[in-house]
Amino acid sequence: MTTLRVVVDQILAPVPGGIGRYTVELTRGLIATAPRGCDVEAVVAAHPQADYDRIDDLLPGLAGLAKAPLGRRELSLAWQSGLVGLPGRGMVHSTSLLAPLSRHDRSLEPSTQTVVTIHDTVPWTHPHTLTPRGVRWHKAMARRAHRFADAVVVPTHAAADDLAERFDFGDRLRVIGGAVSSDLAVPTDADALADALDLPPAYALSVGTLEPRKGIEPLIQAMGHADAPEIPLLIVGPDGWGDVSIADIVAREGLPEGRVRSLGFVSDAQLAVLLQRASVFVFPSLAEGFGLPVVEALSLGTPTVISDTPALVEVAADAAVIVARDDPEGYPGRLAQAMFQVVNDVELSTRLGVVGLDRSHAFSWTDSADKVWQLHADL
Repeated sequence: MTTLRVVVDQILAPVPGGIGRYTVELTRGLIATAPRGCDVEAVVAAHPQADYDRIDDLLPGLAGLAKAPLGRRELSLAWQSGLVGLPGRGMVHSTSLLAPLSRHDRSLEPSTQTVVTIHDTVPWTHPHTLTPRGVRWHKAMARRAHRFADAVVVPTHAAADDLAERFDFGDRLRVIGGAVSSDLAVPTDADALADALDLPPAYALSVGTLEPRKGIEPLIQAMGHADAPEIPLLIVGPDGWGDVSIADIVAREGLPEGRVRSLGFVSDAQLAVLLQRASVFVFPSLAEGFGLPVVEALSLGTPTVISDTPALVEVAADAAVIVARDDPEGYPGRLAQAMFQVVNDVELSTRLGVVGLDRSHAFSWTDSADKVWQLHADL
């Protein structure tokens, strides 16, 4: 039996974010599409037993769970220093840069291979939107990947181009995107969920971890612009870092009560209802490598507005209204105008919904998992 060892510790991170969701879905896909004679084992840092149980619940069908003796931070530092340890040799696939990268001779150990994933180049292009420690760690691990990784997965061609400007990975780069979770489906009790969320008849929606690069501040500022549509903005997402306080931004902008609502974390069923019923979905991120919430919105036929971040433009294609970020002072006004256009132009809104639904079919976790298995076979 050939075992693919997948580093899944991001699922248990304090703020799993989009990479945590990516990790769950890709690993499920790898389990479901495992070729004959192959299975999947998960690799995690040291955690309480309840966290191990959670991994087992989220990823049914795992062949095993390899538990490191070190906690997440200690394991990260050990791997950054080149101390491999768990998971040792064999086929290793990491859904991030958290991986046991070290020198190995493929001619002597052909079955030993390490593949990592670099989701974006934010540590280089927008370092001020991350913690200093996070920037240092990502850059250090990217350098190790350049030296030791057998292949590097990136989610878009835009991310590949950005990364190629910083490292010459040559033919080791492979573009493999994400997709929509099968858990994101409108439930039969959608009306009850909408009532519980106290959803207004019309609203704008944005989704993402609350951190500086997600563009939440200019989006809230847009709601105070004269050109903004007369509907509230609902923001979904867990707290991240950087003291992005929705309440503080709303107060500073002098917006009336109810103009902006923060819903925090929501379930997949709630998110599906929120997306399906939104008048417009807005993803104003200043930097992205993929932008999974955009694909989720498109999959439910929600008219979408995005920033002109290259990865988002690649993912959405012609299925979204694109807003330029180049002039920060004018960005909120342009977001307001784009939202107004989508909300008030029925023909445009309808077209975006139809084209977006079609575009979302280009992304599949089964396809992504097949490509990962093929990548390891090619190695």
